[in-house]
Amino acid sequence: MSADFTTARLNMVESQVRTQDVTDVRIHDAMREVRREDFAPAAKGYAAYADMEVEYAPGRYLLKPRDVAKLLEAAHPQPLERALAIAAPYAAALLEHIGVGVDRFDEDDLKSPAGGDYDIIICEGAVAQAPAAWIEALGPNGRLVLIERDGPVGKAVIYVRAREGAGRRELFDATPPVLPGFDRERRFAF
Repeated sequence: MSADFTTARLNMVESQVRTQDVTDVRIHDAMREVRREDFAPAAKGYAAYADMEVEYAPGRYLLKPRDVAKLLEAAHPQPLERALAIAAPYAAALLEHIGVGVDRFDEDDLKSPAGGDYDIIICEGAVAQAPAAWIEALGPNGRLVLIERDGPVGKAVIYVRAREGAGRRELFDATPPVLPGFDRERRFAF
């Protein structure tokens, strides 16, 4: 028996997204249409619309609806732009609904994506610090949105690439799990 999650999608947008100052109606529309349960394992479909991260593969999670919506709003996607979705299947589908061309990158080694000149890069897992290769994969004025976490609470951030380098700005607090292999390297000291 398959559940009808249409009402859950509408409630998610009204209670978890719009109440968090996400004002881009294109994001609202995409989140009302894209079936989030399709990105969760069948046994976890019921959790797809809850205010929580949902593990879709070992060590990989869909961000809370609020967090992915706020990251997308900060990235300010435009139709015909090109995006890279790193361990971000739901965000990729939302971007495609908005009209952005998306390359999905959900391999074993996420640290070195192929290609470059992306307008947007988004990751649905937390990392201790944005890898330099991700920033270098941005094109001029490209935006990298992700959550950096090296402790109990992380910070959603946006990097914007300019000719002189990349600027970084903090957006909001978030607590998703850190992607395997993206913890800060601990150094032994006497």
